Amino acid sequence: MPEGDSVLQLSRRLQFMTGREVTGCSVRVPQHATVDLTGTICERVWPYGKHLFMQFDQIIVHTHLKMEGTWAIHYAGERWRKPGHSARIVVQLAHSPRDIELVGHWLGFVDIFHADQYYGRIAHLGPDILDPDWDREEAARRVRARPQRSIGTALLDQTVVAGIGNEYRAEVCFLAGIHPATPVAEVDVEHVLDISRRIMWANRNSPIRVTTGVRRAGETTYVFGRNRKRCRRCGTMIQKDSLGGVDRGGDEGELERIIWFCPHCQPKVKQ
Repeated sequence: MPEGDSVLQLSRRLQFMTGREVTGCSVRVPQHATVDLTGTICERVWPYGKHLFMQFDQIIVHTHLKMEGTWAIHYAGERWRKPGHSARIVVQLAHSPRDIELVGHWLGFVDIFHADQYYGRIAHLGPDILDPDWDREEAARRVRARPQRSIGTALLDQTVVAGIGNEYRAEVCFLAGIHPATPVAEVDVEHVLDISRRIMWANRNSPIRVTTGVRRAGETTYVFGRNRKRCRRCGTMIQKDSLGGVDRGGDEGELERIIWFCPHCQPKVKQ
């Protein structure tokens, strides 16, 4: 599932949409199948956490990629590189010499609503960790609201902090020297949030996500995806386990997510 930095980069790639007229539209989601954006102008495209928003006149299209979603860009009339049955929304935009076709494939979530509903629709989400005006204090307050909850679960809850996913969760916990199952009450919350913000902000413009400072293939992460490999700090074997979590910002409900950790650098707190 893409994390906040990936969605931020996607929104940047789609900035060409701004100011263009919609010349054709097909929404292949039953509850919005009658929506036709033809004739509207794309006013702006922006991210919030893992969510992507596009505004056409006074209509907002809200999408979430979830596990498999992608946006593909074609010239009108070109053959799609992905199967047609996977398209959930198609927007054709005026362009010379040929119109551009933007196709959302396998999107995990699609909603369409009037622009005046926007703030109500995102009110449940926590502060966006990649917002230039990131509100660390509010995020810390939301994390601490459930002191017995594990820090690993809290970091994935989009109603607490918007934008952190499983890869960053694993790396943040390692860099903070805490096991993901550690209760929030036992954690320096501001320190964890500062690490999260710092490494995600550092990666916001990079096509390669790096938390180790090394961009060579196979050396970009400390623990994520490295089960039974040596810890880069102490040489102990990295372990893999599972930890219940939530991503309540994407209508996903309860999730069981894989965690990776070093037993030596991230000792589990005894209950």
